[in-house]
Amino acid sequence: MDSRLHTELWTSWASLLRSYAAAHGLNSRHHAVVEVGAEEITLRVASRWLRFTHETMESSNGSRSSFNMQEDGTVKLNGIAEEMDLAAERLAREMMQSE
Repeated sequence: MDSRLHTELWTSWASLLRSYAAAHGLNSRHHAVVEVGAEEITLRVASRWLRFTHETMESSNGSRSSFNMQEDGTVKLNGIAEEMDLAAERLAREMMQSE
């Protein structure tokens, strides 16, 4: 994948996580924080977190999955492709509702 496209998708992924966490946070007692770096994105809610690298997704509960962004705007989690916005919404919702 072209490095410029990869950078744009990485930035978009962080933005989607931030937007959906904020939306789901409207009805939550928690506030989400999204930390963005060139090599890592972390979504924090209370004491829980999800950390994304270019190859993995890890969580504070000890789980670890493969994670890859695709040129067509999808992400693969454990080899299963999902539209980027749908995956971000689902993960943000799960994080905001799980406590």
